[in-house]
Amino acid sequence: MGAVLVGTAGWSYKDWDGVVYPPGLKRRQHPVEYLARFVDCIEINSSFYGHIRPEVAKLWCRKAAAANPQFQFTAKLNKAFTHSPIAVVQPTSSETIRANAEDEQLAKQGLDVLAAEGKLGALLVQFPVSFKNTNENRDWVEAVIQKFKQYPLVVEVRHSSWNNEGILRYFAEKGVAFCNIDQPKLGQSLHPTEHVTSTVGYVRLHGRNYREWFDSDNRDDRYNYLYTKDELEGWKERITRIAEKAEKTYAVANNHFRGQAAVNAIQLKRMLGQEAKAPDVLVKQYPELRESAEVVAT
Repeated sequence: MGAVLVGTAGWSYKDWDGVVYPPGLKRRQHPVEYLARFVDCIEINSSFYGHIRPEVAKLWCRKAAAANPQFQFTAKLNKAFTHSPIAVVQPTSSETIRANAEDEQLAKQGLDVLAAEGKLGALLVQFPVSFKNTNENRDWVEAVIQKFKQYPLVVEVRHSSWNNEGILRYFAEKGVAFCNIDQPKLGQSLHPTEHVTSTVGYVRLHGRNYREWFDSDNRDDRYNYLYTKDELEGWKERITRIAEKAEKTYAVANNHFRGQAAVNAIQLKRMLGQEAKAPDVLVKQYPELRESAEVVAT
């Protein structure tokens, strides 16, 4: 079985202060260095909203490596390539995406540093559920693959129309990983899969907050969900099967509300037979972690 790296999507959330991070942590330690003690990968979320500055990418790599030499980042491709500029009110398609040459240049500056430092495990190309499997949209996916083919690519599509043998063969031919996701099963949303189409396996756990997924005043509310052990067990089995086919598999928890992603990532590490440690500040908020992890004083 190939290596499995378990981690969280992002690390910079206001509601993680005093929950995942001890109060005042930022004054004495970088959050990436702290979190890398407990997880083996972090999916960079900020790159979706703004391009990573090269000097910042280098800092992140050095801080993570200091705490965990085996640590890897994955990074979300900037939304200019995957979403309509007004995606909240306009469906995303090849006709509404507005990426330009400058976006490509700026995106690659930060990604190149991560790759040069040996810390870029994958580049995630994340499309919304409104991005359906059409001729024009497939052409756009092809264009994005060509622009960023120097990086290990993972494509996340959330509409069920993409889940077919033709698409899987195409991804395999291009050496692009299919992102297997857990999300509320609403309408034509993609259901859980365990596809492997490249040397990289990839899983993203978004939570199952049906009430808030499409009807919420706050974008972060949809990620307010804590997986139960039984729910994680189902994904542990899928991840194991994925890892039997992939050289390296990333399992990323995106249910970040109040540190729940960190809780489930640590629990999943233990289920996969890996060493699992949890910061005492997080265990104080989620006592059930005592059953899954060694408690570490912070």
